[in-house]
Amino acid sequence: MTPEFEAVRTVATLMALAARTAPKGKGVDTIEVEVLTGTDLTDLADAMRAYGEEHTLGFFLRDAKNIEKADACVLIGCRGQQTAGVNCGGCGYPTCTEMAAAAGEEAKNDGVPFRGPNCVIRMTDLGIAVGSAVKTASMHNVDNRVFYSGGVGARILGLLPDCTVVYALPLKASGKNIFFDRS
Repeated sequence: MTPEFEAVRTVATLMALAARTAPKGKGVDTIEVEVLTGTDLTDLADAMRAYGEEHTLGFFLRDAKNIEKADACVLIGCRGQQTAGVNCGGCGYPTCTEMAAAAGEEAKNDGVPFRGPNCVIRMTDLGIAVGSAVKTASMHNVDNRVFYSGGVGARILGLLPDCTVVYALPLKASGKNIFFDRS
């Protein structure tokens, strides 16, 4: 293993820490984090590729190539159906109770990558956690991107199973950023 690879693994753990300690609505933590390396990256890329081919989504195929070349990947997800209990209506329902009831309707989510509805406050928490993690990668000069496609692949594989929405943050340390000039 190269020193760069070891550094990326260290930064991945620091990113997980940044996501964990990011501010959360009402101080309730609904964020889950996992770090993937090695064959787990291949499994994730394969799931992304299969989904992309099945749904004719070329960017999934492109992103799968990046996942395969990555040194590590941080998954950040949210248990978005855990309401904040403030009845803000941001989820599309007038009350948290109504959103929770709608969330229980499993059939409504068949065949879609993420599970909804989701509490808008919890989704904001997810965005803040992802932002904190990529800021950490940037501070340590590790190339990274935020992949919706990788989050879909993670859900297909059953990673972070309690999370309704997941994003993947692949990481690479090399002489050229693999996340630019992608075909």
